[in-house]
Amino acid sequence: MNLVRAELERLCARRFVQLMVVLLVFAFAITAATTLAGSHKPTVSELNSARQQAVEARRSMETTHQECLARQKERSPADTSEYFADCANLDPIRQDRLPIAADFLPGVFSFAEQAESLLYFLIAFLVLFGFLVGASYIGADLNSGGVVNLLLWRPRRLTVLAAKLGTLLGSMLVLSLLASVAYLATFWVIGQSAGLPGRLDDDFWSSLGAVHGRGLVLVLLASAVGFAIATLGRHTSAALGAVAAYAVVWELGGRLVLEIIDVRRSDQLMLSSYIGAWLSGESRFFDPRLCAGTSGTGYCSGLYSLTWAPALLVLVVLTGGLTVAAFAVFRRRDLV
Repeated sequence: MNLVRAELERLCARRFVQLMVVLLVFAFAITAATTLAGSHKPTVSELNSARQQAVEARRSMETTHQECLARQKERSPADTSEYFADCANLDPIRQDRLPIAADFLPGVFSFAEQAESLLYFLIAFLVLFGFLVGASYIGADLNSGGVVNLLLWRPRRLTVLAAKLGTLLGSMLVLSLLASVAYLATFWVIGQSAGLPGRLDDDFWSSLGAVHGRGLVLVLLASAVGFAIATLGRHTSAALGAVAAYAVVWELGGRLVLEIIDVRRSDQLMLSSYIGAWLSGESRFFDPRLCAGTSGTGYCSGLYSLTWAPALLVLVVLTGGLTVAAFAVFRRRDLV
């Protein structure tokens, strides 16, 4: 218990951590101030006009769907040249969302419509925060000899490293929860006072809660990855260099090579695809190669999906592998 308390004090006392917290608060303040300055409470006439436009937009979608069904009935079964090849994609009932009044109120902040996108911004910042803090927390101690001094007091390597990792993850979880509550509460107040709250039903809160929960998991995984890579490389810059190298060599260069050699479903080989699929619950990708050889045999969308379950598995395996490797190397490494 004393070891964890000591590590928590060391973590909070680090100037880099304090600087990152200040930047976090500053980013939140800028986002809230910009949103508040660009929003206003809609008038009755604006609301009536927006509702009418939403009704017309939904009616237009229904008309387009009915026209597509009529064209399908008129054409022959062998004719696949029609633009509307699959009318199911135009069915308003099957759309993720229908036009609502908030879509036609420019300059009006709607909490129900924009809370999720704002939450994604928060998660992205916290992921970066966790990765950098995790890497610097252990990297600076290894580089400066702080770990050696700590081992003189508690000469158990794995216990010390586990206490550092546990303190990091616990602190990031608490900070993320507090930041999330303050962040969403601020924009809820803006929606109430200078915009529209929107439809805050059970579906909205459950969807927002799911995104928030997945985001917290991603923040903890990113923190552990930064911690593990910095442990393996014995320096904070090792984690930064590894991520930069991966992004340039594989996400950019590798993607280009895969496109040149016509690899199918190349997005499944990119870590960014799994991060996006985990956060959103499901990601859909387009690959025209999937339709090769289907000409004249029917409609082919060229789309394929990546769901949250395999995405989480990949992220957990990657993080677990790096963490286990970090502990194994730390146990046998000469720290002097």
